[in-house]
Amino acid sequence: MDICFISNVIYPFITGGAEKRIHEIGTRLADKGHDVTIYGRHYWDGPAETTHEGMTLRAVAPEAELYEDDRRSITEAIDFAVRALPPLRKRLTNDEHDLAIASVFPYFPVLATKLASLGTSTPVVTTWHEVWGEYWEEYLGLLAPGGKITEQLTARTPQHPIAVSGITADNLAAIGPTREHIEVVPNGLDTEQVRTATQPDAGYDIVFAGRLIEHKNVDILLEAFDRIADKHAVTLGIIGDGPERDRLDRKRDSLTHADRVSMLGFLDDYEDVLGHMRAADIFASPSTREGFGITFVEAMAADCTVIAADHPDSAADEVVGDAGFLVDPTVDSLTERLDATLGGERPSANPVERAEQYDWDAVADQAETVYQRAVDGSW
Repeated sequence: MDICFISNVIYPFITGGAEKRIHEIGTRLADKGHDVTIYGRHYWDGPAETTHEGMTLRAVAPEAELYEDDRRSITEAIDFAVRALPPLRKRLTNDEHDLAIASVFPYFPVLATKLASLGTSTPVVTTWHEVWGEYWEEYLGLLAPGGKITEQLTARTPQHPIAVSGITADNLAAIGPTREHIEVVPNGLDTEQVRTATQPDAGYDIVFAGRLIEHKNVDILLEAFDRIADKHAVTLGIIGDGPERDRLDRKRDSLTHADRVSMLGFLDDYEDVLGHMRAADIFASPSTREGFGITFVEAMAADCTVIAADHPDSAADEVVGDAGFLVDPTVDSLTERLDATLGGERPSANPVERAEQYDWDAVADQAETVYQRAVDGSW
Protein backbone atom coordinates (compact mmCIF):
# COMPACT_ATOMS: atom_id res chain seq x y z
CA MET A 1 0.00 0.00 0.00
CA ASP A 2 0.97 3.61 -0.55
CA ILE A 3 -0.26 5.32 2.61
CA CYS A 4 -0.31 8.99 3.56
CA PHE A 5 -1.01 10.47 6.97
CA ILE A 6 -2.18 14.06 7.35
CA SER A 7 -1.18 15.62 10.67
CA ASN A 8 -0.12 19.17 11.41
CA VAL A 9 2.41 17.85 13.95
CA ILE A 10 4.96 15.10 13.39
CA TYR A 11 6.83 12.98 15.93
CA PRO A 12 9.58 13.24 17.22
CA PHE A 13 9.71 16.98 16.47
CA ILE A 14 6.45 17.39 18.43
CA THR A 15 5.88 14.72 21.07
CA GLY A 16 2.16 14.21 21.65
CA GLY A 17 0.25 10.95 21.74
CA ALA A 18 -1.53 11.24 18.37
CA GLU A 19 1.65 11.98 16.43
CA LYS A 20 3.53 9.24 18.26
CA ARG A 21 0.85 6.76 17.17
CA ILE A 22 1.36 7.77 13.54
CA HIS A 23 5.12 7.42 13.94
CA GLU A 24 5.00 3.98 15.54
CA ILE A 25 2.48 2.55 13.10
CA GLY A 26 4.06 4.30 10.12
CA THR A 27 7.61 3.11 10.77
CA ARG A 28 6.44 -0.48 11.20
CA LEU A 29 4.42 -0.36 7.99
CA ALA A 30 7.45 1.10 6.19
CA ASP A 31 9.57 -1.78 7.52
CA LYS A 32 7.03 -4.16 5.97
CA GLY A 33 7.52 -2.57 2.56
CA HIS A 34 4.61 -0.12 2.45
CA ASP A 35 5.24 3.43 1.19
CA VAL A 36 4.44 5.88 3.98
CA THR A 37 4.24 9.68 3.67
CA ILE A 38 3.28 12.19 6.36
CA TYR A 39 1.98 15.63 5.39
CA GLY A 40 2.56 18.13 8.18
CA ARG A 41 4.14 21.36 9.33
CA HIS A 42 7.86 21.98 8.82
CA TYR A 43 9.15 21.43 12.37
CA TRP A 44 12.40 19.68 11.35
CA ASP A 45 15.65 21.14 10.11
CA GLY A 46 16.47 20.75 6.43
CA PRO A 47 14.41 20.61 3.23
CA ALA A 48 10.61 20.58 3.12
CA GLU A 49 10.67 16.97 1.96
CA THR A 50 12.91 14.49 3.72
CA THR A 51 13.14 10.87 4.77
CA HIS A 52 12.91 9.88 8.42
CA GLU A 53 13.05 6.28 9.65
CA GLY A 54 11.83 4.92 6.34
CA MET A 55 8.98 7.42 5.93
CA THR A 56 8.72 10.47 3.70
CA LEU A 57 7.99 13.70 5.58
CA ARG A 58 6.43 16.35 3.37
CA ALA A 59 5.98 19.86 4.81
CA VAL A 60 2.93 21.63 3.41
CA ALA A 61 2.95 24.47 5.96
CA PRO A 62 5.58 26.31 8.03
CA GLU A 63 6.20 25.77 11.73
CA ALA A 64 3.61 27.48 13.95
CA GLU A 65 2.61 27.81 17.59
CA LEU A 66 0.05 25.17 18.53
CA TYR A 67 -1.38 26.71 21.70
CA GLU A 68 -2.99 29.99 22.72
CA ASP A 69 -3.48 30.40 26.48
CA ASP A 70 -3.17 26.63 27.15
CA ARG A 71 -5.73 25.79 24.45
CA ARG A 72 -5.08 24.43 20.99
CA SER A 73 -5.06 27.28 18.49
CA ILE A 74 -8.08 27.29 16.20
CA THR A 75 -6.39 29.63 13.73
CA GLU A 76 -3.38 27.30 13.50
CA ALA A 77 -5.64 24.34 12.71
CA ILE A 78 -7.54 26.24 10.03
CA ASP A 79 -4.31 27.60 8.56
CA PHE A 80 -2.81 24.11 8.28
CA ALA A 81 -5.94 22.68 6.68
CA VAL A 82 -6.05 25.48 4.08
CA ARG A 83 -2.35 25.11 3.24
CA ALA A 84 -2.50 21.31 3.07
CA LEU A 85 -5.49 21.15 0.72
CA PRO A 86 -3.88 22.18 -2.63
CA PRO A 87 -0.78 19.91 -2.51
CA LEU A 88 -2.79 17.01 -1.11
CA ARG A 89 -5.46 17.49 -3.77
CA LYS A 90 -2.80 17.39 -6.48
CA ARG A 91 -1.28 14.15 -5.13
CA LEU A 92 -4.60 12.38 -4.63
CA THR A 93 -5.90 13.43 -8.05
CA ASN A 94 -2.79 11.83 -9.53
CA ASP A 95 -3.53 8.62 -7.59
CA GLU A 96 -0.21 8.80 -5.72
CA HIS A 97 -1.65 7.30 -2.51
CA ASP A 98 -3.90 4.29 -1.95
CA LEU A 99 -5.45 5.81 1.15
CA ALA A 100 -5.28 8.99 3.24
CA ILE A 101 -5.36 8.83 7.03
CA ALA A 102 -6.29 12.11 8.70
CA SER A 103 -5.75 13.01 12.33
CA VAL A 104 -9.12 14.04 13.73
CA PHE A 105 -8.13 16.63 16.31
CA PRO A 106 -8.19 19.55 15.57
CA TYR A 107 -10.83 18.42 13.02
CA PHE A 108 -10.06 20.75 10.13
CA PRO A 109 -7.43 18.44 8.57
CA VAL A 110 -10.17 15.82 8.18
CA LEU A 111 -12.36 18.25 6.27
CA ALA A 112 -9.42 19.32 4.09
CA THR A 113 -8.48 15.71 3.39
CA LYS A 114 -12.03 14.83 2.39
CA LEU A 115 -12.19 17.81 0.04
CA ALA A 116 -8.86 16.77 -1.46
CA SER A 117 -10.16 13.25 -2.09
CA LEU A 118 -13.40 14.24 -3.85
CA GLY A 119 -13.63 12.70 -7.30
CA THR A 120 -10.81 10.25 -6.57
CA SER A 121 -10.85 6.60 -5.51
CA THR A 122 -8.73 7.31 -2.42
CA PRO A 123 -10.55 6.32 0.79
CA VAL A 124 -10.22 8.64 3.79
CA VAL A 125 -9.51 6.96 7.13
CA THR A 126 -9.77 8.90 10.39
CA THR A 127 -8.43 8.15 13.86
CA TRP A 128 -10.59 9.29 16.79
CA HIS A 129 -8.81 9.52 20.13
CA GLU A 130 -11.72 11.15 21.93
CA VAL A 131 -15.18 12.57 21.37
CA TRP A 132 -15.58 15.65 23.53
CA GLY A 133 -19.31 16.29 23.47
CA GLU A 134 -20.27 18.23 26.60
CA TYR A 135 -16.61 18.69 27.54
CA TRP A 136 -16.57 21.57 25.06
CA GLU A 137 -18.44 23.60 27.68
CA GLU A 138 -15.50 23.28 30.08
CA TYR A 139 -12.85 23.73 27.39
CA LEU A 140 -14.22 26.69 25.42
CA GLY A 141 -16.91 28.25 27.59
CA LEU A 142 -19.01 30.63 25.48
CA LEU A 143 -17.36 29.33 22.31
CA ALA A 144 -18.41 25.74 23.07
CA PRO A 145 -21.20 25.63 20.44
CA GLY A 146 -18.60 26.18 17.72
CA GLY A 147 -16.53 23.26 18.99
CA LYS A 148 -19.57 20.98 19.18
CA ILE A 149 -20.72 21.86 15.66
CA THR A 150 -17.24 21.29 14.22
CA GLU A 151 -16.93 17.94 15.98
CA GLN A 152 -20.36 16.82 14.77
CA LEU A 153 -19.67 18.01 11.22
CA THR A 154 -16.41 16.06 11.21
CA ALA A 155 -18.14 12.95 12.56
CA ARG A 156 -20.76 13.11 9.80
CA THR A 157 -18.24 13.59 7.01
CA PRO A 158 -18.05 10.38 4.91
CA GLN A 159 -15.03 8.46 6.19
CA HIS A 160 -13.67 5.14 7.43
CA PRO A 161 -13.45 5.86 11.20
CA ILE A 162 -11.07 4.19 13.64
CA ALA A 163 -11.52 4.69 17.39
CA VAL A 164 -8.80 3.96 19.93
CA SER A 165 -11.24 2.37 22.38
CA GLY A 166 -14.74 0.99 22.62
CA ILE A 167 -15.96 3.97 24.66
CA THR A 168 -14.65 6.38 22.02
CA ALA A 169 -16.37 4.31 19.32
CA ASP A 170 -19.65 4.43 21.25
CA ASN A 171 -19.38 8.19 21.74
CA LEU A 172 -18.60 8.68 18.05
CA ALA A 173 -21.58 6.57 17.01
CA ALA A 174 -23.81 8.87 19.07
CA ILE A 175 -23.00 11.83 16.79
CA GLY A 176 -22.01 10.32 13.46
CA PRO A 177 -21.38 6.94 11.83
CA THR A 178 -23.10 3.75 12.93
CA ARG A 179 -21.26 1.69 15.54
CA GLU A 180 -20.90 -1.21 13.10
CA HIS A 181 -18.95 1.03 10.71
CA ILE A 182 -16.35 2.02 13.32
CA GLU A 183 -13.21 -0.07 13.77
CA VAL A 184 -11.34 -0.14 17.10
CA VAL A 185 -7.54 -0.11 16.96
CA PRO A 186 -6.04 0.81 20.34
CA ASN A 187 -3.06 2.98 21.10
CA GLY A 188 0.14 1.19 22.00
CA LEU A 189 3.62 1.31 23.44
CA ASP A 190 7.03 -0.28 23.11
CA THR A 191 6.97 -2.76 25.97
CA GLU A 192 10.71 -3.46 25.62
CA GLN A 193 11.44 0.24 26.05
CA VAL A 194 9.46 0.23 29.28
CA ARG A 195 11.23 -2.87 30.62
CA THR A 196 14.69 -1.42 29.95
CA ALA A 197 14.08 2.18 31.09
CA THR A 198 16.63 3.30 33.68
CA GLN A 199 15.16 3.77 37.12
CA PRO A 200 15.87 7.08 38.91
CA ASP A 201 18.26 7.29 41.84
CA ALA A 202 15.34 8.42 44.02
CA GLY A 203 11.95 7.03 43.05
CA TYR A 204 8.49 7.27 44.60
CA ASP A 205 6.12 4.67 45.98
CA ILE A 206 3.16 6.19 44.14
CA VAL A 207 3.31 8.14 40.88
CA PHE A 208 0.97 10.08 38.63
CA ALA A 209 1.84 11.16 35.09
CA GLY A 210 -0.27 13.36 32.86
CA ARG A 211 -1.23 16.89 31.91
CA LEU A 212 -2.29 18.91 34.93
CA ILE A 213 -5.82 19.79 33.89
CA GLU A 214 -9.04 19.76 35.88
CA HIS A 215 -10.51 16.40 34.87
CA LYS A 216 -7.30 14.56 35.83
CA ASN A 217 -8.40 15.18 39.45
CA VAL A 218 -4.87 15.36 40.85
CA ASP A 219 -6.27 17.30 43.81
CA ILE A 220 -8.23 14.16 44.79
CA LEU A 221 -5.02 12.14 44.64
CA LEU A 222 -3.19 14.67 46.83
CA GLU A 223 -5.89 14.56 49.51
CA ALA A 224 -6.13 10.77 49.45
CA PHE A 225 -2.36 10.47 49.71
CA ASP A 226 -2.27 12.83 52.69
CA ARG A 227 -4.74 10.59 54.50
CA ILE A 228 -2.92 7.30 53.90
CA ALA A 229 0.46 8.90 54.66
CA ASP A 230 -0.61 8.89 58.32
CA LYS A 231 -0.54 5.09 58.17
CA HIS A 232 2.06 4.27 55.50
CA ALA A 233 5.60 5.64 55.12
CA VAL A 234 5.23 6.35 51.42
CA THR A 235 6.08 9.08 48.89
CA LEU A 236 4.23 10.53 45.91
CA GLY A 237 5.65 11.90 42.66
CA ILE A 238 3.47 14.03 40.34
CA ILE A 239 4.84 14.11 36.78
CA GLY A 240 3.43 16.67 34.39
CA ASP A 241 2.57 20.31 33.86
CA GLY A 242 -0.44 22.32 32.76
CA PRO A 243 -2.90 25.07 33.67
CA GLU A 244 -3.66 23.51 37.08
CA ARG A 245 -0.01 23.52 38.18
CA ASP A 246 -0.09 26.63 40.39
CA ARG A 247 -3.29 25.57 42.14
CA LEU A 248 -1.93 22.07 42.73
CA ASP A 249 1.33 23.48 44.07
CA ARG A 250 -0.67 25.41 46.65
CA LYS A 251 -2.73 22.32 47.41
CA ARG A 252 0.44 20.28 47.96
CA ASP A 253 1.86 22.95 50.26
CA SER A 254 -1.27 22.77 52.43
CA LEU A 255 -0.97 19.03 53.06
CA THR A 256 0.11 17.64 56.42
CA HIS A 257 2.63 15.43 54.61
CA ALA A 258 3.68 17.93 51.94
CA ASP A 259 7.32 16.94 52.47
CA ARG A 260 6.58 13.53 50.96
CA VAL A 261 5.06 14.89 47.74
CA SER A 262 7.22 16.06 44.80
CA MET A 263 5.85 18.07 41.89
CA LEU A 264 8.29 16.97 39.19
CA GLY A 265 6.88 19.01 36.33
CA PHE A 266 7.19 17.96 32.70
CA LEU A 267 10.03 15.52 32.06
CA ASP A 268 11.68 16.10 28.68
CA ASP A 269 12.94 12.53 28.38
CA TYR A 270 10.12 10.02 27.94
CA GLU A 271 12.30 7.27 29.39
CA ASP A 272 12.56 9.24 32.63
CA VAL A 273 8.78 8.94 32.98
CA LEU A 274 8.99 5.20 32.34
CA GLY A 275 11.84 4.91 34.85
CA HIS A 276 9.70 6.50 37.55
CA MET A 277 6.91 4.04 36.75
CA ARG A 278 9.33 1.13 37.04
CA ALA A 279 10.51 2.40 40.42
CA ALA A 280 6.98 2.86 41.79
CA ASP A 281 4.62 0.31 43.30
CA ILE A 282 1.42 2.15 42.37
CA PHE A 283 0.33 4.32 39.47
CA ALA A 284 -2.72 6.34 40.54
CA SER A 285 -4.80 8.49 38.20
CA PRO A 286 -8.40 9.38 39.17
CA SER A 287 -8.93 11.06 35.77
CA THR A 288 -12.56 11.07 34.61
CA ARG A 289 -11.85 11.68 30.90
CA GLU A 290 -9.66 9.17 29.09
CA GLY A 291 -10.40 8.34 25.47
CA PHE A 292 -7.82 5.58 25.87
CA GLY A 293 -5.31 6.16 28.68
CA ILE A 294 -1.84 5.24 27.45
CA THR A 295 -0.30 5.97 30.86
CA PHE A 296 -2.28 3.04 32.26
CA VAL A 297 -0.66 0.72 29.71
CA GLU A 298 2.80 2.16 30.36
CA ALA A 299 2.36 1.65 34.09
CA MET A 300 1.15 -1.93 33.63
CA ALA A 301 4.13 -2.69 31.40
CA ALA A 302 6.33 -1.31 34.20
CA ASP A 303 4.65 -3.76 36.60
CA CYS A 304 2.89 -1.02 38.55
CA THR A 305 -0.45 -1.61 40.20
CA VAL A 306 -2.79 0.79 38.40
CA ILE A 307 -5.55 2.58 40.29
CA ALA A 308 -7.87 4.46 37.93
CA ALA A 309 -11.30 6.09 38.03
CA ASP A 310 -14.45 4.18 37.16
CA HIS A 311 -16.30 6.76 35.09
CA PRO A 312 -18.50 6.68 31.96
CA ASP A 313 -16.17 9.12 30.17
CA SER A 314 -13.07 7.02 30.76
CA ALA A 315 -11.81 3.93 28.91
CA ALA A 316 -9.83 2.87 32.01
CA ASP A 317 -12.00 -0.18 32.67
CA GLU A 318 -11.56 -1.33 29.07
CA VAL A 319 -7.79 -0.80 29.07
CA VAL A 320 -6.91 -2.02 32.56
CA GLY A 321 -9.43 -4.84 32.94
CA ASP A 322 -8.62 -7.13 35.89
CA ALA A 323 -4.96 -6.09 35.86
CA GLY A 324 -5.62 -3.03 38.05
CA PHE A 325 -8.23 -1.44 40.29
CA LEU A 326 -11.06 0.98 39.51
CA VAL A 327 -12.45 3.40 42.09
CA ASP A 328 -15.01 6.14 42.30
CA PRO A 329 -13.26 9.48 41.63
CA THR A 330 -13.63 10.58 45.25
CA VAL A 331 -11.14 11.11 48.07
CA ASP A 332 -12.77 8.45 50.26
CA SER A 333 -12.78 5.76 47.56
CA LEU A 334 -9.22 6.45 46.43
CA THR A 335 -7.98 6.54 50.02
CA GLU A 336 -9.52 3.15 50.74
CA ARG A 337 -7.99 1.60 47.62
CA LEU A 338 -4.53 3.08 48.23
CA ASP A 339 -4.62 1.74 51.77
CA ALA A 340 -5.58 -1.78 50.64
CA THR A 341 -3.01 -1.85 47.86
CA LEU A 342 -0.21 -0.59 50.09
CA GLY A 343 -1.30 -3.31 52.49
CA GLY A 344 -0.47 -5.94 49.89
CA GLU A 345 -3.67 -6.46 47.87
CA ARG A 346 -2.95 -7.08 44.18
CA PRO A 347 -5.16 -7.33 41.06
CA SER A 348 -6.22 -10.77 39.87
CA ALA A 349 -4.58 -10.48 36.43
CA ASN A 350 -0.90 -9.88 35.64
CA PRO A 351 -0.43 -6.24 34.53
CA VAL A 352 2.69 -6.97 32.45
CA GLU A 353 0.87 -9.65 30.47
CA ARG A 354 -2.09 -7.32 30.03
CA ALA A 355 0.20 -4.63 28.60
CA GLU A 356 1.65 -6.99 25.98
CA GLN A 357 -1.55 -6.85 23.91
CA TYR A 358 -0.92 -3.13 23.42
CA ASP A 359 2.64 -3.48 22.10
CA TRP A 360 3.10 -1.35 18.97
CA ASP A 361 3.93 -4.42 16.88
CA ALA A 362 0.51 -5.89 17.62
CA VAL A 363 -1.25 -2.53 17.12
CA ALA A 364 0.50 -1.94 13.77
CA ASP A 365 -0.64 -5.36 12.58
CA GLN A 366 -4.23 -4.47 13.47
CA ALA A 367 -3.94 -1.11 11.73
CA GLU A 368 -2.48 -2.70 8.59
CA THR A 369 -5.43 -5.10 8.36
CA VAL A 370 -7.96 -2.30 8.74
CA TYR A 371 -6.17 -0.04 6.23
CA GLN A 372 -6.10 -2.86 3.69
CA ARG A 373 -9.84 -3.37 4.11
CA ALA A 374 -10.39 0.32 3.33
CA VAL A 375 -8.28 0.00 0.16
CA ASP A 376 -10.02 -3.21 -0.91
CA GLY A 377 -13.45 -1.73 -0.33
CA SER A 378 -14.41 -4.44 2.17
CA TRP A 379 -14.89 -2.00 5.09
